[in-house]
Amino acid sequence: MSDDSITVREEKLLHLREDLGIDPFPARCMTSMPISEIRESGETEESVVVSGRLTGKREHGKTVFADLRDGTGSIQLYLSRKILSDRDWSVLDLLDLGDIVQVKGSVFTTRMGELTVRSEQLELLCKSLRQLPVVKVDALGVAHDEVSDRDYLYRHRCVDLQVNPASLDRFVKRSRIISSLRSYLDSNGFLEVETPVLQPLYGGAAAEPFETMYESMNQQFYLRIATELYLKRLIAGGIDRVYELGKDFRNEGVDRTHSPEFTQLELYEAYADYSVMMNRFEEMIRTAAEAAGHSGTIVYQGTEFDLTAPFRRIGFMDSLKDASGEDLFSWEPEDLSKLMNEKGIISRATDRIAILDKLFDYFVADRIIQPTFVIDYPEELSPLAKHMKDSPRETERFEVFFAGLELANAFSEQNDPLLQRRILTEQAGMSLHRKGELDEDFLYALETGIPPTGGMGIGVDRLVMILTDTGKIRDTILFPNLRRNEK
Repeated sequence: MSDDSITVREEKLLHLREDLGIDPFPARCMTSMPISEIRESGETEESVVVSGRLTGKREHGKTVFADLRDGTGSIQLYLSRKILSDRDWSVLDLLDLGDIVQVKGSVFTTRMGELTVRSEQLELLCKSLRQLPVVKVDALGVAHDEVSDRDYLYRHRCVDLQVNPASLDRFVKRSRIISSLRSYLDSNGFLEVETPVLQPLYGGAAAEPFETMYESMNQQFYLRIATELYLKRLIAGGIDRVYELGKDFRNEGVDRTHSPEFTQLELYEAYADYSVMMNRFEEMIRTAAEAAGHSGTIVYQGTEFDLTAPFRRIGFMDSLKDASGEDLFSWEPEDLSKLMNEKGIISRATDRIAILDKLFDYFVADRIIQPTFVIDYPEELSPLAKHMKDSPRETERFEVFFAGLELANAFSEQNDPLLQRRILTEQAGMSLHRKGELDEDFLYALETGIPPTGGMGIGVDRLVMILTDTGKIRDTILFPNLRRNEK
């Protein structure tokens, strides 16, 4: 928006204050009725009070028709010189699109069939100094002159929500999806808790942490990469069904499906295993889909997906062998690296198991379309999972893939404290950040005894992507992290 247009609005602001004696930003107003309720009630001779933002203004001499929008919908206003007071008519002349106003009056239907408020009183509640982009929606619901600068809309989400109904609808659905996840867990006996975001040691996943300094303790802390190890302590404490829904942080790359700050749901259930977690996920995604307005199927990026249980199940090692045509687990690291380079896979992975994980993504995960559980991961990739009884090289772990996206990760949790200590010691020795430190409080909890437990983490942002047909994770996050705008 140009400085000239701001100046014009500031001049009107000054006129309102000095010439008319009107406060353009009053502290209070009358209680309003949502526009959706006015539309539902229809015509009435009794006065209603409605508030919202002006989105249209059409002058016809001494008559003005305007469009008013609140969070529930839009309605037309009829403003006449014969009805309004001199003061209100003067205010009307100084209004711009984007101003927030309140009117009082009866409701009637025009000859064109448009439900309209016959405005008897007009109050300015907030003078807008910046003009919103004008996006027009035709009779078929098609938007014209949309704002295409995504960076601008990410930085100014207030504008995005005002001018893009689809964006507002997406975030309304996000809220409903999250509410449905909570409702499902609460109704099934799970207790929601809060664990530390700042942690003296980070764990529960293999990821780079954000580091900070806790000044009063003179100690380095980390933004959590997962809530897992704290939630398992609560299982040891006797909370048999527990979950946390909140932010995790991983100091890694940004792309279409990754954000360093993301919303994660983690749940743990005592006396359960990863097969129980599979059932839980199938039930939760259907509940979330219903909250987003879907039934048994959804459409994502032009493809229809069936959410009917049970989802397909494939083994990690078998699926990789079938897709690649080779028993890659028998290959040497040098040969695996060569294959990764031949396939154009860009990765810093150098050790054997990390390369196999990247090759699995290339040959299998990225090509999964319909909802699928990839089960029974190799032990090297699953240090916190129980080993399979009949196959000690594999663990009771699964990940859920949907249209190439990983949505969830789950284990039959490892509860042998001696084995867990050995595995975590080996893992800490390979980490550039852990410096050989172990989470002794977590291991203490294991040593007190944890029953057989199933645990699962669900990426909420990616789930919202799927259920709102959104191609980029940033479009599911109200305020994604952006580079600083030097302007």
